[in-house]
Amino acid sequence: MNSLICTFFGHRDCSEAVTQELYTAIERIIVENNCRLFYVGNHGNFDSLVSKVLFELQRKYEIKVYVVLAYMPNKEVASIHPTILPDGIETVPKKYAIIYRNKWMIEKSDIVITCVKNSFGGAAQFKEYATKKNKSVIELYK
Repeated sequence: MNSLICTFFGHRDCSEAVTQELYTAIERIIVENNCRLFYVGNHGNFDSLVSKVLFELQRKYEIKVYVVLAYMPNKEVASIHPTILPDGIETVPKKYAIIYRNKWMIEKSDIVITCVKNSFGGAAQFKEYATKKNKSVIELYK
């Protein structure tokens, strides 16, 4: 069985109340789906929660985690995980870099875990994009 890839989208102001549900969802796809590679952004509270949970799970499972940057860093990026840039991001105008990065993450992934409470905004837009791309979408917000 090939290893699957997972990425994440959620609102910047996502509550820490979803942490346990996030942990459980990620652990489930590691165990049940052989997911071993994770891409996470670096903007907002949800991305921060995801990074912390993945850091904890790396102590228990052999998984790789990358923070996918939207911008070419002009200084070292503070991160508990290695960082990568999507192919071609250097040619994208800064105004569109996050959109480009998010689409790249979805294109590369098999599973998308979201925490989307509003039907508008970037997180909702990319959840919809993942659904249209026939990705397996796991929604945490109830």
